[in-house]
Amino acid sequence: MAVSTDLFDLTGKVALITGGATGIGLAIAEAMVRHGAKVVVGSRTLANVEKAVTQLNTLSDPKDDDHLVAAGVALDVTNPQSVEHAVRKAMDVFGGLRILVNSAGIMLKKPAFDLTPEEFNNLHDIHVTGSLRAAQAAGRIFREQHEGCIINLASINSFNDIVGVPAYAIAKTAVMGLTRSLANEWARFGIRTNAIAPGVIPTDLNRKLIEGTDRGRRLIERTPMARFGGADEIAGAAIYLAARAGSFTNGHTIVVDGGFCTSGITEAVAPWAEQPSA
Repeated sequence: MAVSTDLFDLTGKVALITGGATGIGLAIAEAMVRHGAKVVVGSRTLANVEKAVTQLNTLSDPKDDDHLVAAGVALDVTNPQSVEHAVRKAMDVFGGLRILVNSAGIMLKKPAFDLTPEEFNNLHDIHVTGSLRAAQAAGRIFREQHEGCIINLASINSFNDIVGVPAYAIAKTAVMGLTRSLANEWARFGIRTNAIAPGVIPTDLNRKLIEGTDRGRRLIERTPMARFGGADEIAGAAIYLAARAGSFTNGHTIVVDGGFCTSGITEAVAPWAEQPSA
C-alpha cells in the first residue's frame, strides 16, 4: 500500500510552543516550521525569544508575500494572564491555533531531605499547573473549532527515577497523568492530548550535570545506544503527533530515549569511561 506523502505535512497549522525559545522547545519549533507550520514561541527571557524568532524566520522563503513563519511572546506559564496573552498573540498574528506544545520547564538537582516546599511547589507550578493553564487557554479555542492537538513534555523520569532530582521526577510523572486525563476528557471536543518523554538530552537545563561528569557516564551506560540524544531527535515525535500521521493517537506518552527505559545491565560504555582491558 502506498504511503501518502502528506502524512507529516503541517501546512496551514499554527503552533504555540511554551519554552520554545531554547532547547527541545526550539528544536520542535524549527521542525514544525520545516513541515509547513507557523509558530509562536514563548519564554520568560525575551532576549531568547527574539533570537529564536529571528532564527526561525530565516527558514521561510523571502519571495513569499506571507514569508514570516514565527512570532514570539514573553510567556510565564505560572501567570494565567501571561498564558492567555500568548494564546491571543497566536490568534492575532497568524489567525488561528491548532497545536499547543508545553515545553516550558526548569531543573533542580536537590535531594529530597533538603528540598523545601517552596522549591517543590515551584517546579510543580511550572511543569504541571503551567501545562494545565496553557491547555485550558488553548483548549477553549480548540473546543470551539472541534480540532486541536496538545503535546506535553514528560520525561524518562516519568517512568524511572533518576536520583537527585525528586521534584523534577515527581512533576514529570504528574505531567504524564495530566496527559492521560485530558486525553480521556477532551477527545469528544476534537482535542488529542499526548506527551513525549525524552531521554537524556543535553540542554541549558542539564548540561553542567551530565556532560563529562560521572552522572553523565552512568546515564550513558544505562542507554543501549551508548550516547546522549539530540533535541532534533525529539522533534520528530512532535511532528508525528501534530500531523495527520498521529490523528488516531491519543493519551499516550511516546518515549524517545535510546532504549534507556527498557535497559537492564548493558554493554554500553560512555566515551570518557575507563575502557575494559582486553
